Amino acid sequence: MQRLLDAFETSPALIKTATWEVVAWNRAAAAVLTDYGALPPGQRNILRLIFCDPRVRAAQYDWESIARFVVGAFRVDAARADAVSEVGQLVDELCRLSPEFEALWRDNDVHVHGGGVKRLRHPILGAIMLEYSAFAVDGRPDLGMIVYNPVLRSDADRIRSLLASQQV
Repeated sequence: MQRLLDAFETSPALIKTATWEVVAWNRAAAAVLTDYGALPPGQRNILRLIFCDPRVRAAQYDWESIARFVVGAFRVDAARADAVSEVGQLVDELCRLSPEFEALWRDNDVHVHGGGVKRLRHPILGAIMLEYSAFAVDGRPDLGMIVYNPVLRSDADRIRSLLASQQV
Protein backbone atom coordinates (compact mmCIF):
# COMPACT_ATOMS: atom_id res chain seq x y z
CA MET A 1 0.00 0.00 0.00
CA GLN A 2 2.85 2.41 0.77
CA ARG A 3 4.26 1.99 -2.75
CA LEU A 4 0.85 2.85 -4.15
CA LEU A 5 0.63 5.99 -1.99
CA ASP A 6 4.15 7.02 -3.01
CA ALA A 7 3.22 6.75 -6.70
CA PHE A 8 0.96 9.80 -6.30
CA GLU A 9 3.63 12.49 -6.71
CA THR A 10 1.56 15.66 -6.28
CA SER A 11 -1.58 14.05 -4.87
CA PRO A 12 -1.75 13.77 -1.09
CA ALA A 13 -2.84 10.22 -0.24
CA LEU A 14 -3.31 8.31 2.99
CA ILE A 15 -4.59 5.09 4.53
CA LYS A 16 -6.84 5.35 7.58
CA THR A 17 -8.43 2.85 9.94
CA ALA A 18 -12.11 2.57 10.82
CA THR A 19 -11.43 4.93 13.73
CA TRP A 20 -9.72 7.33 11.31
CA GLU A 21 -6.19 6.74 12.59
CA VAL A 22 -3.80 7.61 9.77
CA VAL A 23 -1.50 4.60 9.40
CA ALA A 24 0.22 5.41 6.08
CA TRP A 25 0.68 8.55 3.97
CA ASN A 26 2.84 9.93 1.18
CA ARG A 27 5.15 12.95 1.02
CA ALA A 28 2.47 15.11 -0.59
CA ALA A 29 0.09 14.37 2.32
CA ALA A 30 2.78 15.35 4.82
CA ALA A 31 3.49 18.60 2.96
CA VAL A 32 -0.08 19.63 2.13
CA LEU A 33 -2.35 18.12 4.82
CA THR A 34 -0.45 17.26 8.01
CA ASP A 35 3.03 15.94 8.67
CA TYR A 36 1.76 12.78 10.32
CA GLY A 37 5.32 11.54 10.87
CA ALA A 38 5.97 14.51 13.17
CA LEU A 39 3.02 13.50 15.37
CA PRO A 40 3.09 10.76 17.99
CA PRO A 41 1.08 7.74 16.74
CA GLY A 42 -1.80 8.47 19.13
CA GLN A 43 -2.19 11.96 17.65
CA ARG A 44 -2.55 10.81 14.00
CA ASN A 45 -6.32 10.72 14.09
CA ILE A 46 -8.26 12.79 11.54
CA LEU A 47 -11.15 13.44 13.92
CA ARG A 48 -8.85 14.55 16.75
CA LEU A 49 -7.07 16.88 14.32
CA ILE A 50 -10.29 18.36 12.91
CA PHE A 51 -11.88 18.92 16.32
CA CYS A 52 -8.89 19.56 18.59
CA ASP A 53 -6.09 21.13 16.52
CA PRO A 54 -6.60 24.87 15.93
CA ARG A 55 -4.15 24.82 12.99
CA VAL A 56 -6.13 22.14 11.17
CA ARG A 57 -9.40 23.88 11.99
CA ALA A 58 -8.12 27.21 10.61
CA ALA A 59 -6.99 25.55 7.36
CA GLN A 60 -10.59 24.60 6.48
CA TYR A 61 -12.59 27.11 4.45
CA ASP A 62 -15.91 26.03 5.97
CA TRP A 63 -15.04 24.24 9.19
CA GLU A 64 -18.66 23.73 10.29
CA SER A 65 -19.62 21.93 7.07
CA ILE A 66 -16.40 19.89 7.11
CA ALA A 67 -16.96 18.91 10.75
CA ARG A 68 -20.55 17.80 10.08
CA PHE A 69 -19.45 15.84 7.01
CA VAL A 70 -16.54 14.02 8.69
CA VAL A 71 -18.68 12.94 11.66
CA GLY A 72 -21.31 11.50 9.31
CA ALA A 73 -18.69 9.79 7.14
CA PHE A 74 -16.93 8.43 10.23
CA ARG A 75 -20.22 6.93 11.40
CA VAL A 76 -20.54 5.05 8.06
CA ASP A 77 -16.92 3.79 8.15
CA ALA A 78 -17.22 2.61 11.75
CA ALA A 79 -20.44 0.70 11.01
CA ARG A 80 -18.95 -0.92 7.90
CA ALA A 81 -15.90 -2.12 9.84
CA ASP A 82 -17.97 -3.25 12.85
CA ALA A 83 -15.50 -1.46 15.15
CA VAL A 84 -17.98 -0.83 17.97
CA SER A 85 -15.62 -0.93 20.98
CA GLU A 86 -12.86 1.11 19.31
CA VAL A 87 -15.38 3.67 18.09
CA GLY A 88 -17.00 3.95 21.52
CA GLN A 89 -13.71 4.83 23.18
CA LEU A 90 -12.86 7.45 20.55
CA VAL A 91 -16.37 8.95 20.60
CA ASP A 92 -16.30 9.22 24.41
CA GLU A 93 -12.92 10.95 24.26
CA LEU A 94 -13.97 13.38 21.51
CA CYS A 95 -17.24 14.20 23.31
CA ARG A 96 -15.18 15.16 26.39
CA LEU A 97 -12.71 17.24 24.34
CA SER A 98 -15.08 18.93 21.89
CA PRO A 99 -18.64 20.16 22.49
CA GLU A 100 -18.95 20.57 18.70
CA PHE A 101 -18.16 16.90 18.13
CA GLU A 102 -20.60 15.86 20.86
CA ALA A 103 -23.43 17.88 19.29
CA LEU A 104 -22.74 16.53 15.80
CA TRP A 105 -22.48 12.95 17.05
CA ARG A 106 -25.89 13.26 18.74
CA ASP A 107 -27.39 14.40 15.40
CA ASN A 108 -26.86 10.87 14.00
CA ASP A 109 -26.21 12.15 10.45
CA VAL A 110 -24.57 9.77 7.99
CA HIS A 111 -22.59 10.73 4.88
CA VAL A 112 -21.02 8.57 2.22
CA HIS A 113 -17.69 10.09 1.32
CA GLY A 114 -16.81 8.64 -2.06
CA GLY A 115 -15.56 11.93 -3.44
CA GLY A 116 -15.78 15.67 -3.51
CA VAL A 117 -13.72 18.86 -3.41
CA LYS A 118 -11.67 20.04 -0.44
CA ARG A 119 -10.56 23.66 -0.20
CA LEU A 120 -7.67 24.46 2.13
CA ARG A 121 -5.73 27.46 3.36
CA HIS A 122 -2.15 26.18 3.31
CA PRO A 123 0.48 28.21 5.24
CA ILE A 124 2.93 28.13 2.29
CA LEU A 125 0.82 27.32 -0.77
CA GLY A 126 -2.08 29.60 0.12
CA ALA A 127 -5.50 28.65 -1.22
CA ILE A 128 -5.58 25.21 -2.79
CA MET A 129 -8.36 23.02 -4.16
CA LEU A 130 -8.17 19.23 -4.13
CA GLU A 131 -10.62 16.69 -5.52
CA TYR A 132 -10.75 13.71 -3.22
CA SER A 133 -11.72 10.11 -3.80
CA ALA A 134 -12.19 7.58 -1.00
CA PHE A 135 -11.66 3.87 -1.55
CA ALA A 136 -12.22 0.75 0.53
CA VAL A 137 -9.22 -1.54 0.77
CA ASP A 138 -10.19 -4.95 -0.62
CA GLY A 139 -10.26 -7.60 2.07
CA ARG A 140 -9.69 -5.03 4.84
CA PRO A 141 -13.00 -3.41 5.90
CA ASP A 142 -11.03 -1.69 8.67
CA LEU A 143 -8.93 0.32 6.16
CA GLY A 144 -9.74 3.04 3.66
CA MET A 145 -7.63 5.08 1.27
CA ILE A 146 -8.17 8.73 0.39
CA VAL A 147 -6.44 10.39 -2.57
CA TYR A 148 -6.55 14.17 -3.03
CA ASN A 149 -5.85 15.31 -6.60
CA PRO A 150 -5.03 18.97 -7.29
CA VAL A 151 -7.92 20.52 -9.22
CA LEU A 152 -5.74 22.98 -11.11
CA ARG A 153 -2.44 22.34 -12.87
CA SER A 154 -1.07 25.37 -11.03
CA ASP A 155 -1.94 23.70 -7.69
CA ALA A 156 -0.06 20.56 -8.78
CA ASP A 157 2.91 22.70 -9.83
CA ARG A 158 2.95 24.49 -6.48
CA ILE A 159 2.82 21.15 -4.62
CA ARG A 160 5.67 19.83 -6.80
CA SER A 161 7.75 22.95 -6.00
CA LEU A 162 7.03 22.63 -2.29
CA LEU A 163 8.08 18.98 -2.31
CA ALA A 164 11.27 19.84 -4.24
CA SER A 165 12.15 22.48 -1.64
CA GLN A 166 11.75 19.85 1.10
CA GLN A 167 14.11 17.28 -0.44
CA VAL A 168 15.92 15.21 2.17
